[in-house]
Amino acid sequence: MTVIVLTNCPVGLRGFLTRWLLEISAGVFIGNPSARIRDVLWAEVQEYANQGRALLVHTADSEQGFTFRTHDHKWHPTDHEGLTLIHRPNEAAPKLPKPSEGPKAGWSRAAKRRRFGRG
Repeated sequence: MTVIVLTNCPVGLRGFLTRWLLEISAGVFIGNPSARIRDVLWAEVQEYANQGRALLVHTADSEQGFTFRTHDHKWHPTDHEGLTLIHRPNEAAPKLPKPSEGPKAGWSRAAKRRRFGRG
């Protein structure tokens, strides 16, 4: 089983892949080509993807039962003790307040209204 997912790729590349794979959704191709054909298709995807991204997932004789490859993707496959995992780069971690920047002293307006009424 082979799955190829294209994002922002030329329409011609999508048409090329439909010769061997079935397009089940926009940019998602699935099929069962031989390993040789799969490698040729992946080489074509890498050559003609231009500014787009591509992801290839196929069955393999491994612990997971599948493997994957990426092209121009921010997330990269990483081997971790025999398992292939996706490494996502840490982009713009949320800014946490410094310990000295605690809440302001005193009651908020909403707390005053709840406690003492609207008057």
